[in-house]
Amino acid sequence: MRAFETRPAEDFEFSEVLYEKRDWVARITINRPFNYNAYSTPALRELATAFQDAAFDDSVAVIVYTGAGDRAFCTGGDVKEYEALYTARPRDYWKYMGLFRAYIESIVNAGKPAIARLNGMAVGGGNESQLACDLAVMAEHAWLGQVGTRVGSVAAGGATQWLPITVGDRRAREMLLLNGRVSSKQALDWGLVNRVVPSVTRDGAFVEGATPEQIRLAEKGEQGYALDLTLLDKAVGELVQRLLEQFAECTRYTKQQVNFWKELAWHGTIGHARDWLALHYTSYEPWEGMRAFVQKRRPDYLGLREKAAVGESSEFVWGPNAVDCPSCGAQGIPARFHYCGACGAALPGERA
Repeated sequence: MRAFETRPAEDFEFSEVLYEKRDWVARITINRPFNYNAYSTPALRELATAFQDAAFDDSVAVIVYTGAGDRAFCTGGDVKEYEALYTARPRDYWKYMGLFRAYIESIVNAGKPAIARLNGMAVGGGNESQLACDLAVMAEHAWLGQVGTRVGSVAAGGATQWLPITVGDRRAREMLLLNGRVSSKQALDWGLVNRVVPSVTRDGAFVEGATPEQIRLAEKGEQGYALDLTLLDKAVGELVQRLLEQFAECTRYTKQQVNFWKELAWHGTIGHARDWLALHYTSYEPWEGMRAFVQKRRPDYLGLREKAAVGESSEFVWGPNAVDCPSCGAQGIPARFHYCGACGAALPGERA
């Protein structure tokens, strides 16, 4: 009897992750294309389980990580889930971040090289996920980016820690503060990925250096343009074969050594980030940013700044819980309420 028995991939019966193991390769796929492969809370559990199984299985030498379809590798956490669950129960976001941390660390600590197969956009936690991998191959139509400060959060799940040591301080700040798109060409130039391969075709022939307009037409399947991931799979396969021609223990320890700066930045900040983000989910910014995302509108960025500028509360939706009702004695009523929510009596004084 072995302490770590090998299990067939199909035994796990995942619902949001596709998992297969063959020919020395474990392939893990986020299977949520209906929302651009944003991971849900259950998906994080499944992903961590899959990576740990691949790490412990001696018949696996390389892990290939990707997303379903051809539009998205991963777009990070499910903002609709955040808005519905975690702005209502911020303490549960602390628990969620525990699952996210276990997921990211299951990639970093796998002991085997993980290749990110970037079949489409990698945004927010999706970019952090590909940063957690050892190597990345990117389809030309794909792009990378962060969105934290645009939706009321902070990209402290790998981006604030690893972008400075991957692309340098100034470029990291540009990605984190401006939340723009990083094209595949720019990603390669900056060292965010190892390879970029053509993925746009016209009338069946690959287009080298596809323009943004050609990518748009390919994504819509118009004017003879289409997306084709054949060369992406070929490039990933070539890296896999090269990795198979290395010694397993030396590869594992090389990964551990190279992880030094990544782990130093991660372990020095992730616990703090987990607690701060859970507390932050009680405030106005994530409430406004995530509701705006769900409602498909622009967040009122300046509105919150204007409140602070004139002395109003930019932290609480209806002001701080600072008023008591003289009629029924209810306490902790938001400062901008004109009437008591318990008894309906008018509250005295001016409301901010």
